[in-house]
Amino acid sequence: MTNTPLPGHPHVHQRDGALHTEGVRLADLAATHGTPLFVYSKAAMLDALAAYQRGFAGRRAQICYAMKANSTLAVLQLFARAGCGFDIVSGGELQRVLAAGGDPAKVIFSGVGKTRAEMRQALDHGIACFNVESAAELDVLDEVARAHGSRARVSIRVNPDVDAKTHPYISTGLKGNKFGVAHDEALALYRHAARLAGLQVVGIDCHIGSQITDASPYLDAMDRVLDLVDAVEAAGIPIAHIDFGGGLGIVYGAPGDDAPPAADGLWQQLLAKLDARGYGDRLLMIEPGRSLVGNAGLCLTEVLYLKPGTQKNFCIVDAAMNDLPRPAMYQAFHQIVPLAPRADAPAVYDVVGPVCESGDWLGRDRKLAVQPGDHLAVLSAGAYCMSMSSNYNTRGRAAEVLVDGQAAHLIRAREDAQAQMRGESLLPG
Repeated sequence: MTNTPLPGHPHVHQRDGALHTEGVRLADLAATHGTPLFVYSKAAMLDALAAYQRGFAGRRAQICYAMKANSTLAVLQLFARAGCGFDIVSGGELQRVLAAGGDPAKVIFSGVGKTRAEMRQALDHGIACFNVESAAELDVLDEVARAHGSRARVSIRVNPDVDAKTHPYISTGLKGNKFGVAHDEALALYRHAARLAGLQVVGIDCHIGSQITDASPYLDAMDRVLDLVDAVEAAGIPIAHIDFGGGLGIVYGAPGDDAPPAADGLWQQLLAKLDARGYGDRLLMIEPGRSLVGNAGLCLTEVLYLKPGTQKNFCIVDAAMNDLPRPAMYQAFHQIVPLAPRADAPAVYDVVGPVCESGDWLGRDRKLAVQPGDHLAVLSAGAYCMSMSSNYNTRGRAAEVLVDGQAAHLIRAREDAQAQMRGESLLPG
């Protein structure tokens, strides 16, 4: 029996000519559950989490999974059981945390557009902290909390104007981004917050972007944030916790891509700087998302047709931009590999889906030896795929399976048209 892991995917491997996740043959999952099908490795998620836990060994720290990356209930349940809190950006995400057995006292609420109803909902459940992103939000939260008869615990999200060197759509720490409060305005806002009866200042927050592959933006942002902690505490406002956000990237395998630092190695560098600045004893909070789930997931899809053309050859599959939106949104690269490699000579294809948009592509110029009826795996699909999927063209959301060793658990049934139309009404008469 031969067992060859795919580079960057230790829990995905070729065994005797067939692709497996952990101990499960992926072709068997496609035959049982159909395609498109998302498959996640439990071991890969827990291994990714363990790197952060090693990095924080001996420290006061709370890891809050940024659930926007993948909010499937079983995934949340897995991280809750492993001791994680959650970073949410909506009231609906809070409901998912509760349904998955998460502890609301370990929830932090981020996002620039929290509604009054969402604020009340979060106060009802006693969440750990609101990450406030504007002066207007601070005043509304104070009003809501006083009417609720409670004090809202807050940190202010500071925009350090640090370039994370990532895609502009997922950069969040520059002056031109909508997130956070400008660094030079933050001290005045902390003074204002400290005077509001409905608020209790507990921390400071910073998040500079996503898919970051270089440690230097984190180190630069930490210096900027700690400078501000110095100033805020000098003004008599204690900061109990420091939240450095998330954003660490993963290996997608695109030609020329840089590999991100390992989470434990990155935090050794950050903690050394924190110690040198005298803040090593503070409670630390972080919000990893993609780095915990991205390379734990893949999407299985069936080849429907091969369509040769004068300029392009097309491999048409049954997965589409509604299932895997990252290529259409970000021109993102995902490796695409066959479940059972053929000995035929490969051809160069654009791998595209059935949706009626020219933007419906999963991969450009891929060398593949395939025939209709074959199955492909789109790798690194655990983050920002299912959570961003849609019903465009009245396509049902894919099924999801979690693999645990030799076992495979269906964690989301395939969505049908009836489920999509539930809640709609025809006109009378």
